[in-house]
Amino acid sequence: MVQLDPGAVVEGRVTRVTDFGAFIQFENGETGLVHISQIAHSFVRNIHDHVREGETIEVKVLGRDERGRLDLSIKELLEEPEEVPRPRAIGRQSPQFEAKLRSFMRDAKERTTGGGGGGKRGATPGKRKK
Repeated sequence: MVQLDPGAVVEGRVTRVTDFGAFIQFENGETGLVHISQIAHSFVRNIHDHVREGETIEVKVLGRDERGRLDLSIKELLEEPEEVPRPRAIGRQSPQFEAKLRSFMRDAKERTTGGGGGGKRGATPGKRKK
């Protein structure tokens, strides 16, 4: 009989793959979920790149949720990379860009509140340039 206690490493069959994780069924008929965040140490964009329905995989039992469902992990069995790749943070923009953005926002506010004369400068209302 398969022991599904927290910390146990067990083999199971992938029965279903969804956008949020993979369902694993064990010999005793019980099923658990490997959430997408527990697939790999790196960001998983497409879970189908990592697991496929019908394949047999090893998972680690993390525990059970409040409803008694099994929480599983593949990531816990993988060697952690030296440095986990992190999404690139967007740094502060250059001072020139921020000055241009403030100017644009000020001009846009003037146009929408009627403070800028209403319309394009130099354009005659009602006439189009050809």
